[in-house]
Amino acid sequence: MIPALRYLFSFDVDGTLEVGDPPGPITLDLVRRVKALGHVIGSCSDRTLSDQANLWERNGIEADFTSLKYQLPDIWARFPAERAIHVGDSYVDRMYAERAGYTYLTPDPDAVTALLSQG
Repeated sequence: MIPALRYLFSFDVDGTLEVGDPPGPITLDLVRRVKALGHVIGSCSDRTLSDQANLWERNGIEADFTSLKYQLPDIWARFPAERAIHVGDSYVDRMYAERAGYTYLTPDPDAVTALLSQG
């Protein structure tokens, strides 16, 4: 199913996803829901690309991308989307997201769900 609006969701890992170190409030079930709705999903973290890829694989999620934070502009260029959102828990996340033109969200499951209802 193609959503009315296609979004690109970039998730930080540590402090954001439930499998991060420290764990964050964004569940993998929520990430799966975002993906099932036809949106682009992936991670943008300080972790190595291979560590990010292994995280997705271990949890049975086919991420569309893995990236380092400074590469956010390149990701949006690769995946056509009406809007790009970066979900992260730090000032650095906000800084890179805003520089790349992304909407920045703190790791709040209700905020992610609210965006999904807009599409």
